[in-house]
Amino acid sequence: MALALTEKAATEVKKIMTEQKFDEQTVLRVGVTGGGCSGFSYALGFDKAFDEKNDSRFDCHGVNVVVDKKSALYLDGTTIDFHEGIDRRGFTFENPNAVKSCGCGSSFQA
Repeated sequence: MALALTEKAATEVKKIMTEQKFDEQTVLRVGVTGGGCSGFSYALGFDKAFDEKNDSRFDCHGVNVVVDKKSALYLDGTTIDFHEGIDRRGFTFENPNAVKSCGCGSSFQA
């Protein structure tokens, strides 16, 4: 299973972690939940829990990223980037498993 953060996304995650004063045990949890206009929604959040049996852990430019095994099936090969522009600002997902995505990019169909 491969999931990647771009350098720009990793920098933004580190910035948020510093601003929120998270400790070094905090990880970025990436997942998939049911719902959204296309069937599945991406989930990003901070967590201290890591279960070696049910989670995979990756280091992406100095950020510890954790993905549960169920979500990993839908996120294999996904790259998370951070976009900051006049039109929008936020994390974006480039998911090769998505056969259809909504207009806002926060949900997909696999």
